[in-house]
Amino acid sequence: MPPDFEARRFDGREAVQVLVDGSDTVVQSAAVQLAQMPLDSSSPAAGRAVRQGQISVVSFYNPQRRSSINIVPGLVGVILTMTMVLFTGVAIVRERERGNMELLIATPVSRSELMVGKVAPYVLIGLVQTSVVLGLGTLIFGVPVAGSLVDVYIAAMLLIVANLSLGLLISTRAQSQFQAMQMTFFVFLPSILLSGFMFPFAGMPRAAQWIAEVLPLTHFLRLIRGIMLRGAGLLELWQDALALLVFISVMMTAAILRFHKRLD
Repeated sequence: MPPDFEARRFDGREAVQVLVDGSDTVVQSAAVQLAQMPLDSSSPAAGRAVRQGQISVVSFYNPQRRSSINIVPGLVGVILTMTMVLFTGVAIVRERERGNMELLIATPVSRSELMVGKVAPYVLIGLVQTSVVLGLGTLIFGVPVAGSLVDVYIAAMLLIVANLSLGLLISTRAQSQFQAMQMTFFVFLPSILLSGFMFPFAGMPRAAQWIAEVLPLTHFLRLIRGIMLRGAGLLELWQDALALLVFISVMMTAAILRFHKRLD
């Protein structure tokens, strides 16, 4: 419960007080609209009919109801998903099309070392992108960072490596850079629509939620919003961090097994 909870107790004027997680502006707006509707039921708290204006909505973590508070943290994940998957999605294919695959085959490095070498340079690029978005969000939109900045970057690192691993797997399957880009968009669009960035996760059909749980962006949004808006730590959000680690292990292992140091 937020530290200012005691200061937001009933003042005797409202019959019902609704506590809303303001980090989700969609749910917050729905609660405000419902509070404006007159109700005919009786209020146990006030002992009289609940009429319009007697329902008070208290928004924690975003009392000003600013949409940027919710959008900017999610935008970090969207940008990282769009760029990181695409970068490594065309990596192996580009080497094959440019005729550099023969040089890679002649090198003494193993398949796993080659995959890690393809991922490592893009990690720094992803961290720079994270810093730029967070900096602009803080300076221009005043988005707060209630939690630890170190936890924010650790969460971003997990998403970066997860997307890079997925891109490597796509790169081992694609036959051309155009095909790799098309496969990347098949990952990007479900991530935007199902992760909770555009629509509330709890309001989606059960089947859509099952698909969303497989996507790295879904778990990253829970991490970044929990850290930046609610001041939570990674230990409190360990389930989503663990899900990203499992995703990284599965995707990287599959990419290494799929890649063969030969031209066919």
